[in-house]
Amino acid sequence: MNNTTERKLQEALLLRSRPGEDGLALEDAVLRAALDGSRPLSAAQLAALQASPLTLRRFRHLALERKRAQAALGWQGSRGMLRAASTAGELTVLVTDDGSWSLHFVPQGAGWQVILKLEAAAGFAAQLLARRPMLRVTDGGGAVLLQGRLDADGECERAWPFEQAPEQHFQAHGALFAVEPLGP
Repeated sequence: MNNTTERKLQEALLLRSRPGEDGLALEDAVLRAALDGSRPLSAAQLAALQASPLTLRRFRHLALERKRAQAALGWQGSRGMLRAASTAGELTVLVTDDGSWSLHFVPQGAGWQVILKLEAAAGFAAQLLARRPMLRVTDGGGAVLLQGRLDADGECERAWPFEQAPEQHFQAHGALFAVEPLGP
């Protein structure tokens, strides 16, 4: 028996069992945060998930719902990196490898403002602007740089959440970033 078949059989057994006292052990918000990676489950939460078939079924339902929503967008995410040419002066913009997104860094007082901009030429731009899903931008270490919905101009912005300037922050965290949909 291969690993995929064994995993599917284990999943079916877990989802089928119904202890008499089972109830939802975790709230949807906790399960969604675990799915999108913004807040991993603690050891106690993981144990509660594994001990409750009802909660496990709900977690699976939310995961499938998220996957369907992402598939409906036709876009699963974009990645980019800080390149040597980007650091010739003060970092002002980073672009994803597919050219669909740009991150702009604008000095503001003692800090920075970070602006995510969807390029109008992106093949999925019209659909994304119509649906306006929640988006998240993370660095190479998984820290959230920005999270929100695009405005009518295809932008989302917030104050830079770190003490280090953007260039130093990216250099310290793998020089990578990702733009991802979080669901409907």
